Amino acid sequence: MPTIDFWLVFGFIAQGTFFGRFLVQWIASERRKQSVVPVAFWYLSLVGAAMLFVYAFQRRDPVIMAGQAAATLIYVRNLVLIRKHRPVPVSDTPAAAPPRADGGDEPR
Repeated sequence: MPTIDFWLVFGFIAQGTFFGRFLVQWIASERRKQSVVPVAFWYLSLVGAAMLFVYAFQRRDPVIMAGQAAATLIYVRNLVLIRKHRPVPVSDTPAAAPPRADGGDEPR
């Protein structure tokens, strides 16, 4: 019985995760009938790149490691920007204080 190379399987799973981002983006774009980049694209990019970095590290491939490390910075930055500029759900906004009966503007 042939042995299964764990790292080869891991590498294919990493590559599949990384490729999955394109499927997510394609499906989202088809649904909207315009090109869109959903947040899931960036998460799959980040996870896939991290897995490919680990795979490259194990294989001692500095070219792939450098490429994935640099790309990871871009994925993280995009997620930070998305989080920073996402709309706040209505339930998370503080309730406005009712107007004061005496007409004053200062809180009591």
